[in-house]
Amino acid sequence: MLSDSERNANMLYAVGVFVPDPFIYLRINNKSLIVLNDMEIDRARKLARHCRVLSLSHCYRRLQDKGVESPNLAQVIHSILRSHGIKKIAVPLDFPYGIGVALRQLDIKVHSREGSFFPQREIKSKEEVKKISAALMMAEVGLAEAIQVLRTSKVGKRGQLLYHDVPLTADKLRSVIEVAILQAGGAAHHTIVAPGRQACDPHEAGHGPLRAHQPIILDIFPRSQKTGYYGDISRTVVKGRASEAVRHLYHTVAEAQKLAFRKMRPGTSARLVHQSVQQFFMERGFKTGKANGCMCGFFHGTGHGLGLEIHEPPRLGLHSTSVLKPGHVVTVEPGLYYPEIGGVRLEDVALVTEKNPRNLTQFEKVLEV
Repeated sequence: MLSDSERNANMLYAVGVFVPDPFIYLRINNKSLIVLNDMEIDRARKLARHCRVLSLSHCYRRLQDKGVESPNLAQVIHSILRSHGIKKIAVPLDFPYGIGVALRQLDIKVHSREGSFFPQREIKSKEEVKKISAALMMAEVGLAEAIQVLRTSKVGKRGQLLYHDVPLTADKLRSVIEVAILQAGGAAHHTIVAPGRQACDPHEAGHGPLRAHQPIILDIFPRSQKTGYYGDISRTVVKGRASEAVRHLYHTVAEAQKLAFRKMRPGTSARLVHQSVQQFFMERGFKTGKANGCMCGFFHGTGHGLGLEIHEPPRLGLHSTSVLKPGHVVTVEPGLYYPEIGGVRLEDVALVTEKNPRNLTQFEKVLEV
């Protein structure tokens, strides 16, 4: 691989150290080797003890001593491969195209590996589950702050919410959530605070004034600044009184989530879990399709894997080919969306075990606050 480990989950998984600039990673004979600039050398040798750490500047000097006037990364990689007698490598699909071309010109056969570069990432170890749970706690801290703000808000004229006598907006509540997460050791971006009709676009971040008696979807997915693992939680709340239509949506989604959890057993098709939720909604009279140019009903997946990426395999969706296994950590987040009513989504995180799934989410579910 040739990437940084701040943004590349595969690289972070391989080395376990945050490095902001691209560096070289090679796995040769089941042993890991990394090539870093001098600024990162000492830290990497201390924190990535499972890796052999080489100095990039030293590699450049060796090439210059051999007559290469201006050595580049492809030549460094080629030199290391040649010293091990290697003429063929496997790279991930996101490997830099230009480096791949240069390596082929140096007579290295470069093959991109289809699918996951580290398929073992799907099955989380006990230590990884702890890291995900810690990130999930950060999400719950942010959610608790948001709920508290909504509870203490007053209802002004025309139903607009006031917090400390100032109009409460989606942007303000989002900042409350993200500051609380930052203080807890996480980093949150694009947190969703979507009121009313806005929530019917599931990835709409939300904007404008918040009002009483309308559903607000709060979807929070921070990354731990220490470990790089993500948490993910969604709740739908109403400040004041929810309409009967919203109540009906909410309780139906809650039942669908319970159904999905009951299906989360080893050997079960991920697609089957999703289809069970779809069928449940249809049987309850909640149709999915376009109305007035907008998608309505349940039109996204039931969940997704969670770990070093916010969305990773396995997916609980219509086109998933995955089979659930012990150690899978996935979100369970059914939702229903109708512009004339609003949107409702509830999201917890499930750990698939040998027996019943374990819900890693601790936060309560309350519609009215």
